[in-house]
Amino acid sequence: MITGIQGIRLRRVAAVAITSGALLATGALTAAPAQAVATPSIVAKGGYLMNNANSSTLFDKKKDTRLATGSTTKIMTAKVVLAQSNLNLDSTVVIQKAYSDYVVKNNASQAHLIVGDKVTVRQLLYGLMLPSGCDAAYALADKYGSGSTRAARVKSFIGKMNTAAKNLGLKNTHFDSFDGIGNGNNYSTPRDLTKIASSAMKSSTFRTVVKTKSYTAKTRTKSGGTRTMAAWKNTNGLLSSYSGTIGVKTGSGPEAKYCLVFAATRNGKTVIGTVLASSSIAQREADAKKLLNYGFAKLG
Repeated sequence: MITGIQGIRLRRVAAVAITSGALLATGALTAAPAQAVATPSIVAKGGYLMNNANSSTLFDKKKDTRLATGSTTKIMTAKVVLAQSNLNLDSTVVIQKAYSDYVVKNNASQAHLIVGDKVTVRQLLYGLMLPSGCDAAYALADKYGSGSTRAARVKSFIGKMNTAAKNLGLKNTHFDSFDGIGNGNNYSTPRDLTKIASSAMKSSTFRTVVKTKSYTAKTRTKSGGTRTMAAWKNTNGLLSSYSGTIGVKTGSGPEAKYCLVFAATRNGKTVIGTVLASSSIAQREADAKKLLNYGFAKLG
């Protein structure tokens, strides 16, 4: 017969054993959790990634630091065009010499539009977003701005870009150009640009354009003939190198360095983000891939 202290000890051991067994049976005790996904390090000066479904932050590095944006500005250019009331994508714009002179003067990226050709708004959007044509951006600003002179129309269009940013609640974004070739006051942040892109991606036309790798426009010449333009290639290398990529826009410049706004969908989940002021084309894509991999890993 077991009595006294020895009995008490045995009863305690039995109680612990019973309790532990019950916990195991109900699943209250589980294996140690899997190791957390390591936060990536990127070369870009600023970066941001969010879950597009609910706008929750997945990654940030100087997310609200104002930086030059280069041609990622053109996301807002396209957004403003696509927000026009009674928009007709098949309406035409006659290409002016001013557009050609502008890109030559600024040594800017271009869609190589031909003076005198009639180009549809839809084609201009492809020329804007794929080869990052500043001539296409100028043509769209000229068409959709208001005023009796080209300068007035361009100023009006840029005003619409800033109004759109304000309507999105963005306090760290300002545009002074229609294409990113700014005049010292063209800036945004990784988080703001991501929000602009997320808003733009609500347009089916925008989504179709920015996921297109190559596009060939057939324009009307001054004499009434048809001109087949050289194919416009999308400058976003992720479309060919990262599975699930659905957009959106590259940017570069002396001040902006190398920028990329990007989005991808996997297993029904979409993440969208921005890297600003990376060190090269290859590095901005490497930075973006790190963030995409991290985002999808966190979302599971």
